[in-house]
Amino acid sequence: MEIPLLHYENIALDQFQSGSSLHFSFSDPKFFRRRSLSLFSGYCFQFSRRKWRNPLLHIKYSSVEQELKPRPKPVPSKIEVDEPKAAPLEDTQIVKRNSGLCSQIEKLVLCSRYREALELFEILEFEGGYELAGHTYDALVSACISLKSIRGVKRVSSYMISNGFELDQYMRNRVLLMHVKCGMMIDARRLFEEMPERNQVSWNTIIGGLVDSGNFMEAFHLFQIMWHEFSDAGSRTFAAMIRASAGLALIFAGKQFHSCCLKMGLGSDIFVPCALIDMYSKCGSIEDAQCVFDEMPRKTTVGWNTIIAGYALHGYSEEALSMYYDMRDSGVKMDHFTFSMIIRICARLASPEHAKQAHAGLVRHGFGLDIVANTSLVDFYCKWGRIEDARHVFDRMPLKNVISWNALIAGYGNHGRGDEAVEMFEKMLQEGMVPNHVTFLAVLSACSHSGLSECGWEIFDAMSRDHKIKPRAMHYACMIELLGREGLLDEAYELLRDAPFDPTANMWAALLTACRVHENLELGKFAAEKLYGMEPDKLSNYIVLLNIYNSSGKLKEAAGVVQTLRRKGLRMLPACTWIEIKKQVNIFRSGDKSHAETREIYQKVDDLMIKISKHGYIPEEKCPLPDVDEHEQTSFYHSEKLAIAYGLISTSDGTPLQIVQSHRICGDCHSAVMLIASVTGREIVVRDASRFHHFKDGSCSCGNYW
Repeated sequence: MEIPLLHYENIALDQFQSGSSLHFSFSDPKFFRRRSLSLFSGYCFQFSRRKWRNPLLHIKYSSVEQELKPRPKPVPSKIEVDEPKAAPLEDTQIVKRNSGLCSQIEKLVLCSRYREALELFEILEFEGGYELAGHTYDALVSACISLKSIRGVKRVSSYMISNGFELDQYMRNRVLLMHVKCGMMIDARRLFEEMPERNQVSWNTIIGGLVDSGNFMEAFHLFQIMWHEFSDAGSRTFAAMIRASAGLALIFAGKQFHSCCLKMGLGSDIFVPCALIDMYSKCGSIEDAQCVFDEMPRKTTVGWNTIIAGYALHGYSEEALSMYYDMRDSGVKMDHFTFSMIIRICARLASPEHAKQAHAGLVRHGFGLDIVANTSLVDFYCKWGRIEDARHVFDRMPLKNVISWNALIAGYGNHGRGDEAVEMFEKMLQEGMVPNHVTFLAVLSACSHSGLSECGWEIFDAMSRDHKIKPRAMHYACMIELLGREGLLDEAYELLRDAPFDPTANMWAALLTACRVHENLELGKFAAEKLYGMEPDKLSNYIVLLNIYNSSGKLKEAAGVVQTLRRKGLRMLPACTWIEIKKQVNIFRSGDKSHAETREIYQKVDDLMIKISKHGYIPEEKCPLPDVDEHEQTSFYHSEKLAIAYGLISTSDGTPLQIVQSHRICGDCHSAVMLIASVTGREIVVRDASRFHHFKDGSCSCGNYW
């Protein structure tokens, strides 16, 4: 870590006394580029409470609509909106009161029946002339915030104006919060400017809203103005500014806010440590994040979730899983975000057993119907070969969003079950769910994986015709793969060439794969050269062309590709395969003899080779598929075969096996596994870098196209 946390206390405490200054240099835009400069330079936030007559005039913004205007002179407090103001009430006008309806509105909000409360308010609004008390308006504000109803915000604000409701400081802040929470930041900025008086709650609300909406620079500017006006800030304000530092990836600014919080005694506040953990994690300093977490006097659910997410963000999946078990043992209450994260981490670790435990915990803690967590479960089970479990979770979900549908459709597609993917897509449309571009990518990919040409073209045409979604490069790549699978390489190239945008690497890669399968040397060479220009350092592009040359007997050209690889210093890492047995992940490499049961594993491989040889298996001396290097091509004991052999001797008869391959499975192993599945009566699922392969009864779900 760059600066130990103890060094954050290097600011003397007397700097926080009256007359001393604490420097925050946020006014100079170049500051955010000059990260080597100290943050504390330039403007000073004085504790002597220096007042600006109109400090907001010193800020300039690029947007005319959002430009801050001079603070107006104090006037009777009313909310200013774009709608015409109603004429003031005459002395002779009778003001109607309806305490019954007002009481009902407040009770409905208290019971979280916000929509009904706004519908009841609509009755008062329609009849007009009713005077509402401040606590009724307060309840309506809560309803608008909970529903994030922009229409409700405008109606409540307009009714306040038309009835001449006088706002006190509390209600001004509530109305400001209502606009902020509903995303109406332009109106919120105007309300903030026109407030005759602002307290710390007002500043917290507008700064927090700017951070939440991603306007980090404006948040820094307003923080500077606030400090000049108050020379003070609360924990929520500092937490918001720490989040702004994370949003701009400014670890130096975040560290200075951290130092300030420690000196002001806010380091143990519930909001500040969680914001600091998030900031350090996003800025790449997981050690500092862990240090802040360790110093938390009371570790909350949010604190645990934040540090776990930090480890997961940086790829420390095992550490994140370990932190999850520490959280469980500590007795802290877990929420649905905890389980959603852990399920994703288990997907990364290829650990179905840990994921099943997380699933059980999800149900046990009362989140069995949560849409976010269950969607994560559907995605996990799809990615790790448990498609039936994924469908079971999906069917039990009381509410589903488009992400849930996309996850299941993509899962069916990746497992070569294109008919069921299309069926789910049609069911999704029947239930009134609106598909997005990810939905079409999932279903078109399913069609290409399963060779559903006619259905794929119907969906591709309907995408723009019926759903008004313009196809993107990935959608075109699916259609190129679909044509290539059928051997229509000329048509695939024509589609690529006639696309309404420049062909992408994915489109050329789909064409190159088709050329490899169908051994089209000339078109494959052309596609590979295009890929070289787009991705000059991507090894797999060179290897595909190398294998095309090898399979076509073009040894001289193949040698030229090898020389290019050596000149560029590119070399594929050795392929490895892993299988989880009794919650233990076992990793194998080709020719690996490091396992404790090596002798039994190799004996099992030899027995399998004898059995499948009787069914027509002939070992390939070379199996030139994209992701295998020269050593592995000549090795008889490939990592896939070792992993399967270990799975067979470690599980009972009839138990399905699931293995994961870091590269694409080679042709020799693909042929061997099909026969192994047949002679052993096992279902073997292989997840490689390309897709899922379900081997059963001597066949594979990929149809020998991968």
